[in-house]
Amino acid sequence: MTMLNGKADSVTLGYLGRALSFELSAVQLYSTQAKLVETWSLPDIAKKLSDRASDELGHANRIIGRMLALGVAPNASQLMPARLGPSVQDLLHHDLAFENELIALYENAVKHNAAIESHDNRLFFEALLIEERTHAQELSTWLQQLQQTTLV
Repeated sequence: MTMLNGKADSVTLGYLGRALSFELSAVQLYSTQAKLVETWSLPDIAKKLSDRASDELGHANRIIGRMLALGVAPNASQLMPARLGPSVQDLLHHDLAFENELIALYENAVKHNAAIESHDNRLFFEALLIEERTHAQELSTWLQQLQQTTLV
């Protein structure tokens, strides 16, 4: 990461860099899954996954804005490969695991920024954490609904 100006905590910048990589990976994941599900002739599910990709792109844009505000040029280090599977349930299991990884990252970022009394950064990560927890809960509910319909 290249510093533009100003000073920022290097650990927080590390969390932001990893968060940007995760969020851009999520965009790739959900976009790829949406296209895959489209080939399965499931347009409603494809739309939900595409909408999730848009949400994650919004998170990535917020992280980029935060990095710029802290005087750092954004740099996502590496995208993770999209996790696919032969069924919607398999895809959602991968998605839930991915969201839980992101939740853990944000929880650690919140704890770090609370410890160093960086109120603005703590609030920034808390907002993302709340949204990712909501995503995980929605995925869990969706999985439960799919499992109930396949048991009928």
